[in-house]
Amino acid sequence: MTTETLIAIDIPTGDLRMQLEGKTIAITGAGSGVGRAATLLFTREGGNVVCLDVNDAWAKETARLAEAEGGNSIAVHCDVSDEDDVEAAIAATVSEYGRLDVMFNNAAIATPRPGLRFEDHTVEEFEKLTSINFKGVFLGTKHAVRQFRAQNSPGAIVNTASVAGMVGWGGTVYGAIKGGVIQLTRAVAVESAPFDIRVNAVCPAGMPATNFMDIPTDEATQSAAFEKVAQQHPLGRNIDPEDIAAAALFLASDSARNITGVALPVDGGYVAR
Repeated sequence: MTTETLIAIDIPTGDLRMQLEGKTIAITGAGSGVGRAATLLFTREGGNVVCLDVNDAWAKETARLAEAEGGNSIAVHCDVSDEDDVEAAIAATVSEYGRLDVMFNNAAIATPRPGLRFEDHTVEEFEKLTSINFKGVFLGTKHAVRQFRAQNSPGAIVNTASVAGMVGWGGTVYGAIKGGVIQLTRAVAVESAPFDIRVNAVCPAGMPATNFMDIPTDEATQSAAFEKVAQQHPLGRNIDPEDIAAAALFLASDSARNITGVALPVDGGYVAR
């Protein structure tokens, strides 16, 4: 006869439908695509969301949509490649809601010309991609960490990377930059862990419903293009902004309290092949 010892494990409880209740989240690139989907989802989950975007009209519309659903959201101008803008945006977030709990560094631009080969990138195109897609994440992460430490509180950072940063997907410069985002995510996660600051990345695959892909506008051709993208993923479905928002929600929430330094593919199985 054996005697087993049961060890009690403290598992967080609560209403999982309100995973961000009372928390304040700043989202870059909130004016469209993943940023807008995340704003709507995060406010439904009880969060106060600050919509950061260089396009003020888009950011205000996202905030309006969230408010129309009963959520708490404001729009703040932010050019993620400008350190003064990023610092001011976080200051505005704290001024409005008293603190910062989650930073979602989502803003990014696509490869400037469809099918652009590595050797055909201009220096100007390289610098624009780098300033938004990498410098923007660097600045957002830097100032979020500073704010969390100033508050002496835990914090969560979610960065939008890409499967292009994990495998040879195409868009070589874009992919190299997203690989840099993944490495930054891992390194800052380790460095900030002693302060209970978690840093993770979401890595989308093909998202034809955003402005990141050259998709025809006429309905018949568009449908065929969507299907072609979907078939690149083993699950046979396209990746939607809402899929990325849901993954970011999990990583931002206390349900992921022991997850940091992760690059989470949301790719229908693409990188598993």
